[in-house]
Amino acid sequence: MDVLDLRSDTVTRPTPGMRKAMAEAEVGDDCYGDDPSVNRLQDRVAEMLGKDCALFVPTGTMANEIAVGALVPAGDEIVCERGCHIVNYEGGAAAALWGAQTLVVDGTRGIFGAAELKAVLRGEAEHVPVQRAVAVENTHNRGGGTVWPLSKMQEVAQAARAAGLAVHLDGARLWNAHVASGVKLADYAACADTVSVAMSKGLGAPAGSLVATSRARLPVLKRLRKRLGGGMRQAGVLAAAGSYGLDHHLQRLADDHRCARAIAEGVQGISGLRCETREGILCNAEGGKNRVRLVTHLDVPLARAGEVVARLKRAAAH
Repeated sequence: MDVLDLRSDTVTRPTPGMRKAMAEAEVGDDCYGDDPSVNRLQDRVAEMLGKDCALFVPTGTMANEIAVGALVPAGDEIVCERGCHIVNYEGGAAAALWGAQTLVVDGTRGIFGAAELKAVLRGEAEHVPVQRAVAVENTHNRGGGTVWPLSKMQEVAQAARAAGLAVHLDGARLWNAHVASGVKLADYAACADTVSVAMSKGLGAPAGSLVATSRARLPVLKRLRKRLGGGMRQAGVLAAAGSYGLDHHLQRLADDHRCARAIAEGVQGISGLRCETREGILCNAEGGKNRVRLVTHLDVPLARAGEVVARLKRAAAH
């Protein structure tokens, strides 16, 4: 029995076509701005997101953290949803790297509104930290892949800007939000001052994320990337994988969504399901002892959704 790995879409392996694109990538020293494959990907992602420019980095955590570092000086505060990636999965980086404080608000499956943001605004008293930014995550990891309605993001962005706060969009899976909702990537990105997107999740690249922003903010992001060791040399072999993912794997995310829906419908009513099974399915406990996370991706095609459900039912029967 083969193992169906549904722990995350990060477990995907480069397809043969992606490996070929990586092997044939035109490269140069990216620290000098000389890698044409990196430059093309940065320009392409910036255009897709409607931003002046984008910066390629090796990981999604680095993408988020250089954005936080650019927006929030030491001792100041960024408002985040309680379950977000920045708070839960980045090793306390905002505090450890930049001395930034996080203040959490409670959302519904990761989504909050202007009212929740306004409720935690501190004002300007000398006794409280200065609030600099608010972060939103779309899609929301711990919310079960929740897609933010554009109107809700616009509502939060408007409230943030009225309070003098910048907005960071953790869009590691913004590609999924775009495909699922039909909302243009640039419309989501217009809500934010900095936007991170990942190549290494649903698009199937082995590594790589980008931060899109304004031209004026780019030098700060580059400096912080360098400080974290993210200034790479012939990074075009990774950028080529990201470009291939945009060319060949973006629209097929709809298949992952259909697969996820088929599995969700198939497991309705299963009682006694356990994460530790002998049925050849890998999954993660998530957000509490009674929840597991199953993530569909290009290595588990839609055609196998029924098999996933059958294995889960057998596991529940043990």
